[in-house]
Amino acid sequence: MEPTTSEAVQQTALTGLAAADVVPTWVWLATIGAIGALFVFDFVTHVRKPHEPTFRESALWSTFYIALALVFGGGVYYFWDAEHGVEYFAGFITEKSLSVDNLFVFVIIMKSFQVPAAYQQKALLIGIVIALVMRGIFIALGAAAIEEFSWVFYIFGLFLLYTAWKLAAESFSHGAKSTDEAYEPNALVKYFQRHLPTTPDFRGNALTVVENGKRFFTPMFIVILALGMTDLLFALDSIPAIYGLTDAPYIVFTANAFALLGLLQLYFLLGGLLDRLVYLGLGLSLILAFIGVKLIIHAMEANELSFVNGGQPIEGLPHITTGFSLSVILGILVVTTVASLLKSRSDDRKAR
Repeated sequence: MEPTTSEAVQQTALTGLAAADVVPTWVWLATIGAIGALFVFDFVTHVRKPHEPTFRESALWSTFYIALALVFGGGVYYFWDAEHGVEYFAGFITEKSLSVDNLFVFVIIMKSFQVPAAYQQKALLIGIVIALVMRGIFIALGAAAIEEFSWVFYIFGLFLLYTAWKLAAESFSHGAKSTDEAYEPNALVKYFQRHLPTTPDFRGNALTVVENGKRFFTPMFIVILALGMTDLLFALDSIPAIYGLTDAPYIVFTANAFALLGLLQLYFLLGGLLDRLVYLGLGLSLILAFIGVKLIIHAMEANELSFVNGGQPIEGLPHITTGFSLSVILGILVVTTVASLLKSRSDDRKAR
């Protein structure tokens, strides 16, 4: 039986909507190439000649990369559609906020290994590139899992709620994060520290050197390994979080990439200010909890688990739009940042 004109129009519209979520291969390749070129540019302009960046240099380049991320988001909004544009901005802001939390650990690692300031840029940039590669793998795995199993959203949501609870518990029990905390290497870093032939001190910014005919690794290699492993752990939080805001792998990848771009400069820009963000952990826990709840609601709306509502989707649940999510995320970040700065100022006055 031939479809009626209205049915044909509806089928065409649905096909168009499905196609709208499929990003052409050439766009993927062009995007990955452009992001790769930006990292190469970062290496040539900032890392090739070892130096400690000035505040002005860090501020200018941080502004440049944030502006670039915003322009890209504007392009998504204009050339794709408003919905995906809002998803990108929500994802970028969330990932950027989580990356600031990473900086606490980065500072602690640099202090623990006593990395000379002039060589820190190389360690950070290589660590960030490793992070982007690993996140790309996680994004692909997450997309494949979501496409195949809708119940994965339950796992993502529960994991984010658990992470949010842990962050909040740490904030209340240990107080604000501090860059003076001790760094505790994970099992893999400890293994390499014990088994790799390593020089006792840094040899410039080299990762390996040959001495007496034998190749040795330098502490710089261990530092990069530590940074990479730290980013791997943080990716376990950030990837489920952004999949709670969008199910478009292209948005997930680009939001992560632009959040990591400029992180090198942000490290030197915020270095002395990180300890003033006393409520950052609490704010991030609220954001992760909110996204976790959003994911679980989404999982219930598409429910296929036989032991939940007889395997049928649950109707009548509140629908949380991406625009509302963006407002909540921005609101939490503004409140926690202002509250952190006011608290730090008050503590400074009491200490005088």
